[in-house]
Amino acid sequence: MGKATKVTNSIRALRFAHEEMTQAELARRIGVTRQTVIAIEQGRYSPSLEVAFQIARVFRVPLDDVFQYPDSEG
Repeated sequence: MGKATKVTNSIRALRFAHEEMTQAELARRIGVTRQTVIAIEQGRYSPSLEVAFQIARVFRVPLDDVFQYPDSEG
C-alpha cells in the first residue's frame, strides 16, 4: 500500500474570495470554534459531513469545490 491519501480543501481561498471572511466569522456561521476552522483549513482535522456541507453552503458552492479527495491512481 502507498501512502495515505489526504483530503485537501480550498477554505482559505474561498474565505478571501468572499469579502475576506475571517476564520472567526466562518466559525460563527457554521457553529464551531475558530480553532476548529483553523485545524480544518490546515488539514489537521477532517470535519463531519454535516459541517462540511455547512461550509459549502456558507460559500454557496458544491461540496467538491471546498474539499478535494485525490484520485487513488498514481
